[in-house]
Amino acid sequence: ALSIAGAVQSQKLAVRAISRLQSLPGGDIKLLCDTVVHHVRELTGYDRVMVYKFHEDEHGEVVAESKRDDLEPYVGLHYPATDIPQASRFLFKQNRVRMISDCHAKPVQVIQDPALRQPLCLVGSTLRSPHGCHAHYMANMGSIASLVMAVIINAGEEEGVQNMKLWGLVVCHHTSPRCIPFPLRYACEFLMQAFGL
Repeated sequence: ALSIAGAVQSQKLAVRAISRLQSLPGGDIKLLCDTVVHHVRELTGYDRVMVYKFHEDEHGEVVAESKRDDLEPYVGLHYPATDIPQASRFLFKQNRVRMISDCHAKPVQVIQDPALRQPLCLVGSTLRSPHGCHAHYMANMGSIASLVMAVIINAGEEEGVQNMKLWGLVVCHHTSPRCIPFPLRYACEFLMQAFGL
């Protein structure tokens, strides 16, 4: 469990990381992405942290990575648009952080009041269990735990309304179960908001 002192320390690290991002020269996306993966890995302790960018044709590319030395690099790899379907992308715009602490963990059934007319919707839950196919996908990649954070950018205005776009994801993988406490996830989400600016 994360203590109050630990939560304060997480926020201080995030603020320092944001300050570092703001001090970078403008226009150097590669340097920005490299800095983000370094700071997120430092904050969270995951084995691998990647920036995954969506291209115009919707395929994804790993454009930056910080990892343990013994892990195979993913930077430069491209993935088809179907790897992260539109429904998942839509959910990332609604709920910007998703954590799976153990893809092998048995899902826990949600028990709800029988008086409720609709089933409980877990779309907004950060901690909902993964779909079976996603858990297998993770295990095949050697990843047991993950933390995924959306990078949302302002793509301009349409009829006076800001057009918020899912630019990419910051994806964290760990080779053993890992659970990040809420204050630390919140600090990382704060960092993602600064990254998206």
